[in-house]
Amino acid sequence: MFRSSIGVTGGTSAAILVLATLLLAIFGFAPCAFAHVTLEQSEAPVGKSYKAVLRVPHGCNGSPTIAIRVRIPEGVIDVKPMPKPGWTINLVKGKYAKAYSLDRAQVSEGVTEVDWSGGKLPDAYYDEFVFQTFLASDLKPGQTLYFPVVQECETGVHRWIEISAPGTDYPEPAPGLKLVPKP
Repeated sequence: MFRSSIGVTGGTSAAILVLATLLLAIFGFAPCAFAHVTLEQSEAPVGKSYKAVLRVPHGCNGSPTIAIRVRIPEGVIDVKPMPKPGWTINLVKGKYAKAYSLDRAQVSEGVTEVDWSGGKLPDAYYDEFVFQTFLASDLKPGQTLYFPVVQECETGVHRWIEISAPGTDYPEPAPGLKLVPKP
């Protein structure tokens, strides 16, 4: 009855099926492209402060997230995480590969990992984990820095640690930050 009211014939119904399949492919799989931990801002200038906002869109196959650990790449210094109510922050500190200039001083060690734990982010909800940093002046514009993240859940774990190569698509890529010249 619906078909006759809009004049759909056998050949047209095949075209509708193809169109529906195409729309499902486009929109049905789109969330997969955004279903991993990402940085809110994907570009930032060297020699400037950078507010890193890690977006966590889901848990592990329905299980709530209970910990987020992010490794800080070389050249990202003066790391200060934002507290989250209900979560504990642990900072891992270590030596840098070289000394960096920060406010007319040389720094050779600092935060190399930030861990948030003790909270509970249900799979049905989205949240952000934030930290302030400084991108060293001697980093190279055009380079991409990767922030590997381990997402622990009550059951399961996601290791967003894969460093993408041009033309490849990994199932659990590390969040990347493209460096641009200082304005």
